[in-house]
Amino acid sequence: MSKPTSIKTSEEVRDRLRILADERGTTITELLEELASRELTESERERRAFEAARELGIEYSEQVQQVGQDAWARIRAHQGDAAA
Repeated sequence: MSKPTSIKTSEEVRDRLRILADERGTTITELLEELASRELTESERERRAFEAARELGIEYSEQVQQVGQDAWARIRAHQGDAAA
């Protein structure tokens, strides 16, 4: 089992996390664990992109890599718009 720790954040973020957790019937800790495990790291996205290209029979070139990175940037930008 992991050792508990604390994270400093603003009151607004804390309050929003509390609302989100309450709506899901969970705790802030469990909500944060879920969010952290769901979000891919850069290296995980890269590995999945490489594997997907291989499965599709596509050579994972620098051009394909750039298209994928651009797509992720657009997805993140859209998610930011949705959260506002």
